[in-house]
Amino acid sequence: MGISSDSPYLMFDRNKWAELRNLEPMTLTESEIQNLKGINEELSIDEVRDIYLPLSRLLNYYVNSTKSRQAVVMNFLNEEIQKIPFIIGVAGSVSVGKSTSARVLQALLSRWKDNNKVALITTDGFLYSNATLEERGIMTKKGFPESYDIHRLLQFVSDIKSGQTDVKAPKYSHRLYDIVPDEQIIIHPQPDILILEGLNVLQSQMDYPQNKPSAFVSDFLDFSIYVDAEEIFLEDWFITRFMNFRETAFNDPCSYFFTITKFPTTEARKIAKNIWREINRKNLHKNILPTRERANLILHKGENHKVDAVKLRK
Repeated sequence: MGISSDSPYLMFDRNKWAELRNLEPMTLTESEIQNLKGINEELSIDEVRDIYLPLSRLLNYYVNSTKSRQAVVMNFLNEEIQKIPFIIGVAGSVSVGKSTSARVLQALLSRWKDNNKVALITTDGFLYSNATLEERGIMTKKGFPESYDIHRLLQFVSDIKSGQTDVKAPKYSHRLYDIVPDEQIIIHPQPDILILEGLNVLQSQMDYPQNKPSAFVSDFLDFSIYVDAEEIFLEDWFITRFMNFRETAFNDPCSYFFTITKFPTTEARKIAKNIWREINRKNLHKNILPTRERANLILHKGENHKVDAVKLRK
């Protein structure tokens, strides 16, 4: 561990972080781990043991501490203790592996004592529909702050944090590349922990130049994680994932990208690279990367999606 007076973070290399597992037993099998990984990611049992088990142990401390603090407040007010979900935000670039990190944490945290119900929601469902994006002329800015119904997202996290039950979230389909009409995800029963994963969970009011919300999502987070990697890896991972989808999910005639499967491989790669450079890279530099230092913890990945360093806010 390194402690620098000019940094708000404690720095850990992979080995030092792995030691903080503190003999916590592995609760996931090899087959379960394989089911949790993304389409072009490497996720080994070593990665879960060395990186995510210590992180789940830390988060369990945070959850219990927050519960104790809530109980103190309720006792002070002479009120009955109310169950209030603990919300974890997982942010980072497109293709960095946020979804896999969120799924692994969901699986691990659900096996800790008293944390039996861990829900997972992605902010993709709070994107405006493609029809709305087209109407507003911002289809090429999908994933940028202006492409989200931020007020609906804020209402969702506010309802969760206020202890409401049967809270509903819109459903997003990566196959359709759009919101699924008339379908919703219902958070039931009320979770002990909610993991909220998305590009925008650490963005603030300044990231919304128009239609500014009165609050922002990070106001409701109890702990936040930023999954980080060098841009050269992010671009490679995005293109690899895009080409893998071209051989699998894009072959569905209902897929938004079905026509890509008819293009030659070299042309499809050019399209993927253009999407990365004209949309995702611009969004990364303008709206996502600037939020990194707002996170409580940063997981830094090297090649093959392996975490090589961890930064924990002091």
